[in-house]
Amino acid sequence: MQVQVPATTANLGPGFDSLGLALSLHDRFIAQVLDEQIIDIDISGEGADDLPRNEKNLVIKSMYKGFEFFGGKPRGIALRALNIIPHSRGLGSSASAIVGGLSLARALVLGGSEQMSDDDMLNLATAIEGHPDNVAAAIFGAATIAWKEVQHGQDVALSVQLEVDPRISVIAFVPSTSVATSKARKMLPERIAHADAVRNSANTALLVHALQHRPDLLHTATADFLHQSYRADAMPASFALLTKLRKAGVAAFISGAGPTVLALHTGGSGEVEELTRACGEKFSAMALGVSRSGASLI
Repeated sequence: MQVQVPATTANLGPGFDSLGLALSLHDRFIAQVLDEQIIDIDISGEGADDLPRNEKNLVIKSMYKGFEFFGGKPRGIALRALNIIPHSRGLGSSASAIVGGLSLARALVLGGSEQMSDDDMLNLATAIEGHPDNVAAAIFGAATIAWKEVQHGQDVALSVQLEVDPRISVIAFVPSTSVATSKARKMLPERIAHADAVRNSANTALLVHALQHRPDLLHTATADFLHQSYRADAMPASFALLTKLRKAGVAAFISGAGPTVLALHTGGSGEVEELTRACGEKFSAMALGVSRSGASLI
């Protein structure tokens, strides 16, 4: 079976650990169940020289979690991965691997799609990833709001999908350096000012509306007061570009834990060229669209 999974961005500025957006950049994974007790992995593209080729591979680990859901485990697996999404750049490469592995497991089990719903997959993926924002967007596509709540004494991940205004496009400014998500999270304070919390919650609510109906409000709606400034020391070049773009009226934000800077816009090729020039030599600009669908078999 073969599956493609979109890149994702999380937070979109103020929507920390809740808002996600699927992007038109996809990793592809092909898997086959083997009779032999082996794990046969071949990887090309991003991370090809660094990713493990054994049971520690995140796609394989996620496949096994999926098979456990069905109550069984194959003797062996052959996996081929074509990784397009940059790693450790805040573009959801781990979410892609997790959702890809779970999707493959579901597809390889007879009747798997009837036994494992997308909501089941969201909960399995969240348990692996630790938070639901990226994996929700990778599963459902478009924009998503994801959260966790306690039901019957257990944490349950939930998500709703938002249709994105077709005028909105995306530019990702990807640096050559990476930042570990765990490091970025450790930089966040335990407390923030009440005024900052109020502004952030207002912008998050506004952003939900702006994404669907009012792209002209995206610049205001993507302003964050909760997390980005506290991470500036870990990605000074990204924060400098972010500041430059926002002063120019661009709806820019740090993508996930960074260090990629993402910009939402409604302009044509001329605006793309202008924004690309603005990023300088430290970043590679990628003009992207919104992926309307999430993980899918191909």
